[in-house]
Amino acid sequence: MKFPSADDDTGSRLFDHLIELRSRLLRAVAGLLLLFVALLPFANRLYSILAQPLLDKLPKGGQLIATEVASPFFAPLKLAFFVAVVVAMPWLLYQLWAFVAPGLYKRERKLALPLLGSALVLFYTGCAFAYFVVLPAVFTFLNKVTPQGVTMMTDIAAYLDFVLIIFLAFGASFELPVALVILVLLGWVTPKQLSESRGYAVVGIFVLAAVITPPDVVSQMLLALPMVLLYEAGIIASRAVRPATKPDVSLE
Repeated sequence: MKFPSADDDTGSRLFDHLIELRSRLLRAVAGLLLLFVALLPFANRLYSILAQPLLDKLPKGGQLIATEVASPFFAPLKLAFFVAVVVAMPWLLYQLWAFVAPGLYKRERKLALPLLGSALVLFYTGCAFAYFVVLPAVFTFLNKVTPQGVTMMTDIAAYLDFVLIIFLAFGASFELPVALVILVLLGWVTPKQLSESRGYAVVGIFVLAAVITPPDVVSQMLLALPMVLLYEAGIIASRAVRPATKPDVSLE
C-alpha cells in the first residue's frame, strides 16, 4: 500500500493555489472587460468631460484638434479603458484580497483591509484633486504665458496622455501615508525616524514633484504641498498602527 508523501501533498496544494489564482484572474479580467464594454457608448462624452478644464481656459473659439486620422477614434477608446480600470479597482483589489486573505494571520487581515480601503480613497482623492484643482490652475498659467500671436491648439491624443500622466502622478503620490504605514509595519523604519527625517523628506518631495509634473511651478507646488501634509498624516497613522513593543528587562 502506498501512502501519500509530503511532496504529493505540497504539489496538490500548489495546484489548488494555481487553480484559485486562475479563477481570480479570470473574474478580475471579466469584470474589467464588462465595465469597459459598458463605457464604450459614452467614450466621446467622457472625453468631452476630460477636455473641459482646458476648453474653459482657452480663448474664445479655442478647441482641440486631431493631427492624426485615427485619433478621434482611439483617444476616447483609450480614455474609456482607463476609466474602466479606475472604476473597477475595488473589484480588482477584492479578487486579490480573496486570493491572499486565507494565508494571512488575523492581525494581518485586520490591518490589510483598512490599508486597501485607504489606498483606494487616497488614489481617487488624488485624481479628483488633479481634475478639479491642478488642471484648471495649470491651464490658466499656460494660457497666460502663451506668447502673443500664438494660438493654443492641442492635439487630442497629446492632451489625453498629458492628463493621464497627471492623474497617475497625483493618484500615486497621494498613497504616501499608506506607504509610510507599510514601511513601519514591516519594521524598516520607525515613526521617530520618519519624524526626524522630515527635512530630508520635504526636500525629496519637492524634487520628486519637479520630476514627475509638467515643467511649470504651479503643478509642482500643487503636488509638493499636499504631499508634505500627507507625509505628516503618514507619521500620525504609523504611530497609531505600530506594533506595541515590550520594554527591555535587564536581569541583575
